[in-house]
Amino acid sequence: MTLRIIFQNDTGGVTVIAPATKYLKQYGIEAIAQKDVPAGKPYKIVDAAGIPTDRTFRDAWEVDPAILTDGAGADSNEFPQEEVAA
Repeated sequence: MTLRIIFQNDTGGVTVIAPATKYLKQYGIEAIAQKDVPAGKPYKIVDAAGIPTDRTFRDAWEVDPAILTDGAGADSNEFPQEEVAA
């Protein structure tokens, strides 16, 4: 399953985030969502198969805010720093 992160943007449309495999392996989908979704915006992690492949009307896509239940964007747009052993 290929995962995507979706959230409702400020114009009422849908933003789809397609994380890079490198960062998925290193940080995981939740950390990417926390970092890349704007602070406080609710998001949902979905299977890419459920996202339309025809991008012709991409600006008209909508999402029911009630399904955006997987979390909300964090205040920081950086990945958590790994602790370095002293």
